[in-house]
Amino acid sequence: MPVTLPLATGGSYTLTPSKIIALGLNYLEHIQESQSVDVQNFTNEIPTEPILFAKTPNVLIGPGEAILLPRLIEGYDFAAARTDYEAELALIVKDRCKDLSPEEGLKHVLGYTCFNDISQRNFQKQDKGGWFRGKSLDTFGPIGPVIVPPEAIADPQNLEISCRLNGRLVQHSNTSRMIFPLAEIMAFVSKNFTLEPGDIIITGTPSGVGQLAPGDVVEVEIEQIGTLRNPVRAE
Repeated sequence: MPVTLPLATGGSYTLTPSKIIALGLNYLEHIQESQSVDVQNFTNEIPTEPILFAKTPNVLIGPGEAILLPRLIEGYDFAAARTDYEAELALIVKDRCKDLSPEEGLKHVLGYTCFNDISQRNFQKQDKGGWFRGKSLDTFGPIGPVIVPPEAIADPQNLEISCRLNGRLVQHSNTSRMIFPLAEIMAFVSKNFTLEPGDIIITGTPSGVGQLAPGDVVEVEIEQIGTLRNPVRAE
């Protein structure tokens, strides 16, 4: 669904992306917790090129909106249902582009914001189709609280990123620790897909991912951007 966010420079921007492209396994410390996450194609091997997957636009919700733990999980005989938070930096694409070089990549970024890549782990583990369903359920993409233009961020490759669950720090890292840097991500994604204005690229999560429960409040905070805060409830 469309989400309208304020621009740090004034005004607002309505996100209606044609696609949301996400990176898996882009922080070494997250790769190292692969055993505890326990989903298919999640190993302790360091990738040689960015690992891409898609989230569908129905995932998008804004700051303060509720993340819904899906009712359909109750119809499965899972020993333990698990839906996780994942704090990430998101890039909003500025204009139509294709086949970018790393040197050109960040020139096509409209702005940066916070993203929470909510993930239903049981579906990620069991679905023969891979991660698609577990990543694209309704409300599984909180975004915000503001879009910050590139000129307002001195170095997007050196930003503190953290996540708090009910006020407790559960993730903390820096974008400098990405395996594939932002400019390279933009170039790689654009070589595979023509990017359109408003498309969203999310750039991977550090270690410390964990389970959400009804009544939780989860916050993603990124230096120079702000804090994205969302409650959690059962559908």
